[in-house]
Amino acid sequence: MNKNIIVIALIVILAVAAALLAYGIITHAASQKVNAGKEESVETAGPKSAEHPVSGESESDYFNSAANYEKRGDLSGARDAYQKIIEKYPGSNNISRAQEALEALNIKLLFSSVATPDSTLYEVQKGDTLTKIAKKFNTTTELISRANALKDANVKVGKRLRISKAKFSIAVDKSQNILTLKSDQEILKTYKVSTGKNACTPVGTFKVTNKLIDPPWYPSAGGMIPAGDPKNVLGSRWIGLSKQGYGIHGTIEPESIGKSVTEGCVRMKNSDVEELYSIVPIGTEVVIVD
Repeated sequence: MNKNIIVIALIVILAVAAALLAYGIITHAASQKVNAGKEESVETAGPKSAEHPVSGESESDYFNSAANYEKRGDLSGARDAYQKIIEKYPGSNNISRAQEALEALNIKLLFSSVATPDSTLYEVQKGDTLTKIAKKFNTTTELISRANALKDANVKVGKRLRISKAKFSIAVDKSQNILTLKSDQEILKTYKVSTGKNACTPVGTFKVTNKLIDPPWYPSAGGMIPAGDPKNVLGSRWIGLSKQGYGIHGTIEPESIGKSVTEGCVRMKNSDVEELYSIVPIGTEVVIVD
């Protein structure tokens, strides 16, 4: 009798223990599910990247996201956030601010080592020079140097370089005195320029045929005025066009930018033409319209 009671007691204890264990497993699983839901809710409360924003975000949220991305060094994320502002709020009073920030980031990315869809990694081969590599990819030595933080023109065999494969083009609108730099037909940056007085800047489709740093100036009156001379109107860079005698160049009169005052060339601020010079290779298409 006593033995049977002990057996029954053990069976009851084991049954209770099994029930408690099952209850614990079920409770833990439910808790995990709830917590997972909370975590998912927290993660999706804001965009993981500006490419996949959550609907309902405000314009200021995108500006804040862009600033945070840029602070963390995520230039692509910041650029995408500004792009969303332009797409979602085209009538905003802040559209110019977003556009300027976007264009600045476009240039920063171009001059950075960040991999983009229009760039590639190239391993330097024996016999390579910056000039050869630039010619191979139809880019410029300046752009390769800046994107890879090269201190000089020497490149070691085996070094991996980030190379832009983008096809650049230039459009000049004389009516607005705006020069637009495009990358594979997408607007990269716009610049204020000066064009010819009395609409004398030629219209049409041209090519970049030559480029000079600190160019001498040959005025129509004859003679040559060297670089650095206060009378040399060409500024720090010359980007010659297939229309003989015409080009895109810097200036000694930055206050003239935005006006129709030149003898036919396209005039830019020195800092702007130096930037453009480092990006566009020989052969770049230049379209000028009224």
